[in-house]
Amino acid sequence: MCGIIARIGDGDGVQELLQGLSNLEYRGYDSAGLAVKQRNGSQPTVVKRQGNVSELRDLADGQVLGPVGIGHTRWSTHGPPTDDNAHPHTDCDGRVAVVHNGIIDNYGELRERLAADGHEFRSDTDTEVVPHLVEEFLADGHDAETAFRKTVDQLSGSYAIAMIVEGDDAVYATREGSPLVLGVGDDSYYLASDVPAFLEYTDRVVYLDDGDTLVVRPDGYTLTDASGSVAEPAVETVSWNPEQAGKGAYDHYMLKEIYEQPHSLRQAIEGRVKPESNELALEEFPPGTFEDVDSIQFVACGTSYHAAKYAVQLCANRQLSAQAFLASEYATAIPHVDENTLVVGVTQSGETADTLTALRRAKDAGAQTLAVTNVVGSTAARECDDALFIRAGPEIGVAATKTFSSQVVCLALFVEQYYRDRHDGEPSDGSEEMLAAIRDLPDVIESVLEQSSVQSVAEAYRDVDSYFFIGRNTGYTVALEGALKFKEITYEHAEGFAAGELKHGPLALVTPSTPIIGIVDGLDSDKTIHSLAEAKTRGAPIVAVTSDPEDVRDLADMVLEIPETNVELAGVVANVQLQLLSYHAAAMLSRPIDKPRNLAKSVTVE
Repeated sequence: MCGIIARIGDGDGVQELLQGLSNLEYRGYDSAGLAVKQRNGSQPTVVKRQGNVSELRDLADGQVLGPVGIGHTRWSTHGPPTDDNAHPHTDCDGRVAVVHNGIIDNYGELRERLAADGHEFRSDTDTEVVPHLVEEFLADGHDAETAFRKTVDQLSGSYAIAMIVEGDDAVYATREGSPLVLGVGDDSYYLASDVPAFLEYTDRVVYLDDGDTLVVRPDGYTLTDASGSVAEPAVETVSWNPEQAGKGAYDHYMLKEIYEQPHSLRQAIEGRVKPESNELALEEFPPGTFEDVDSIQFVACGTSYHAAKYAVQLCANRQLSAQAFLASEYATAIPHVDENTLVVGVTQSGETADTLTALRRAKDAGAQTLAVTNVVGSTAARECDDALFIRAGPEIGVAATKTFSSQVVCLALFVEQYYRDRHDGEPSDGSEEMLAAIRDLPDVIESVLEQSSVQSVAEAYRDVDSYFFIGRNTGYTVALEGALKFKEITYEHAEGFAAGELKHGPLALVTPSTPIIGIVDGLDSDKTIHSLAEAKTRGAPIVAVTSDPEDVRDLADMVLEIPETNVELAGVVANVQLQLLSYHAAAMLSRPIDKPRNLAKSVTVE
């Protein structure tokens, strides 16, 4: 959930560490800190505090210098956000400094034993057991690397850990269930939870696997795998650049990423729909790849779950067997799977803990696995049998926007491939029209972004009690996503419903202070109109998202118009209007749009 940065090289590295922490702010945090040391010099100097990286920068100014250091942005799990609970954490004498992401499950028993042995704890965190364990092994005469390895052997749970030690110029690191990546620069090395942390300094990376241990010195690095064997990992070049990860001229990352959707969709579609024939060309999966798959189970969380539900509806429209599960629930008791089941993990980061656990348990049960993700070197991409990359580019805003549209489009292409593999290569009914619409989708969304009148809707309903979003078929999944986006960044109450379910309970909550936002384009939109009419008779204001305002002229109080497109893709276009609605409503309320309270971009603990 939080962020790790480390820098190893010559010269002063403090500004690079602080920049790395700033770049990681999107992951969500409530405190930040640094530990910096001179090469082979005295013990690490630690500065940390509750609050923003900018406040840490002021605290560190002139107080810490050194070429080797570690940094951390903390999102509280064990203990509230305080200066003492901020990372890095040290041993009793301050010789060892550690930063950690994840949760150490057995920290209670370790802490109890260490306290009995005389160790003094200054925080409420699970992390603090790590430097004290290292301290014990150093006292037994072990060198720093051995002490680190022996400490890791004592831990159970999920973690990414980086450590520096007095009298040693190395950074020691490992991961188990929490992401960690090495950046290889010309004159220095970097460690981070995510590539954007160091993208200003290098685009060459090494992705660590679970169980890997890394020792990084100014003149090189050594990586050993879970078996203890020295490995020579591939150094990959990431395609992202610092400008892509920046905010540019926009007030918020979220708004920038909403407006990037035409570009991200063009990247997602490129080479996958032949422009001259509107033919499917999903080269990742040669014809017949999925011919033995009897059923599909999608597992995902949050926005990715809504994209997965969208894919399930596309499957249902083609009479294909598919289900969507919240990954956290799936992992507790997986349904029946066998070698003919394909479990598809939809995860923007490829590091979502619940989704990874669900995929692993499905794979252990004999299922095939596929990752639909944005990050090429992610854990999901490496662990699954296959991967489908959505190519959306870096998404920094906590509230997912462009990745949802890219996920849905890539999943639509996947569903068409699955249908053909199950029907001897025959395309599904209407596939040519749909593929043509996918090809044109970036231009369609661009026109929405240029012409949207959504600010007037946000202003009209800024002082109401609740917001209800409704739709049918794929429009229902977009209603769920629209409500999630709204509540995430406005902090106002919003719910998404299947339009037909409004009269089965939720209608009791409808009042003149409950605007109903209806996705009226798509399959069965006439029935959605009936549901809106029922709400209107109870006094509810009606906002219709539609390509045909005439259909709702006598019903809707306000209309958010979208261009005509394929009926199954209308939800993707409508969702852009809902993203803009959420954004402008949050801006009018002066919410911290890119960093909504209590939320993190990558949820890497269960």
